[in-house]
Amino acid sequence: MQRLRAGVIGLGVGERHIHGFRRAAAVDVVALCDMDLQKQSMAREKYPECRMYTHADDLLADPEIDVVAIASYDHHHAAQIVKAFDSGKHVFSEKPLCLRDEELRAIKEALSRNPGVRLSTNTVLRMSPRFRDLRGRIQNGELGRLYYAEADYNYGRLFKLREGWRGQIPDYSVMLGGGVHVVDLMLWLSGRRVVEVIASGNKICSAGYGFSTPDMVVAILRFDDGMLGKVTANFGCVYPHFHKVLIYGTEATFENGIESASLFRSRDRDVPPDRIDTPYPGIDKGDLIPGFIDAIRGIGHAEIEEEDLFATMEVCLAIDKSWREDVPVRLGSA
Repeated sequence: MQRLRAGVIGLGVGERHIHGFRRAAAVDVVALCDMDLQKQSMAREKYPECRMYTHADDLLADPEIDVVAIASYDHHHAAQIVKAFDSGKHVFSEKPLCLRDEELRAIKEALSRNPGVRLSTNTVLRMSPRFRDLRGRIQNGELGRLYYAEADYNYGRLFKLREGWRGQIPDYSVMLGGGVHVVDLMLWLSGRRVVEVIASGNKICSAGYGFSTPDMVVAILRFDDGMLGKVTANFGCVYPHFHKVLIYGTEATFENGIESASLFRSRDRDVPPDRIDTPYPGIDKGDLIPGFIDAIRGIGHAEIEEEDLFATMEVCLAIDKSWREDVPVRLGSA
C-alpha cells in the first residue's frame, strides 16, 4: 500500500497530532492549516516540508491528502468532518465531534455515503497505563460485578472560559468540551450501554464572566444491566486538572488518586488497600493516531471505533438536553 498523506487543521493541540502521525507507519504529514498568522510562521520554520493553508476548506479540498486531523475550535468540527468525508478523506478529530444532535446525524450520514473512509476521535484517556491496567482487572473479574461508578472531569482552568475561545462559542458545552473524556472512559471500562440520563448544571464559578452556559454539569447514568454511574464536568473547581474515578464492584473498589490509585479488597478499615502505581496520565495527545493509521491500512484496529465514539457522543448530547430541559432523557430520544 502507498504511504498515506496527512493534513492537520489547527496548530494548538494539532501539533501533538503531527507527532502522532510521525510515530505511525507509512504516513507523511504534507499540509497544515491555521488561521493565526503567528502559528503559521512558527509552523513554516518547524515543518518547512509542509504546505500551509489559512482556510480549512482549502486543505480539505486538497486532492493530495488522504487523512486529516481536525483540531480546530469545537464549533467547526462537524462541518469540517462532513467536508473531509465528502472529499474522500479519513478523519481523526479532536473531541467533541460536534455540538448538536443534527450535526451528529449529518456526520453519520456523510460516513454512510462515503463507506471507504474511517473516523476516530481523541478521547485519549483510553491510552493511560493506569486506566488500561484497571480495565484489565475489570475484565479479569478482579472487581466482581460492577454496580456503580463515578468519573469527574476536574478541569481546574476557569480562566479559559474568560480568556480563551471556549467563552466565545455560544452555548459552549463543558460536558462535550471536557466531560466527554470521562464519559468515554466509563463506557470503555464498564463495557455497558447507557439507557437513560438525568442531569443538572450551574454557573456559580463563572458568574460575571459573560459565559452563558453552566461551568459545572453533573449527570446520573443508568446502564442497560442496572449499573448506575455519575459523571461531572467541573470547569470552575479549585483543584488541579485531574480525572477522579471510583469504580465499585461486588469484590473490590478502585479509586484513582492524585499520588496513586488504590484497590480496596476489604470492608475492614484496618485492611489497607493495594497501591497501584501505574503511570497516570502517562499519555500524549497523539497516542491514538498510530492505531488509527493501522486501521485505515487494514493491518490493525483503531482503539476507538466509529460505534464507540457515536455512543459517547449520544450520551453527552443527552446529558446536555437533560440539563437544558430539566427532564430525564432516554437514549435514542435525545
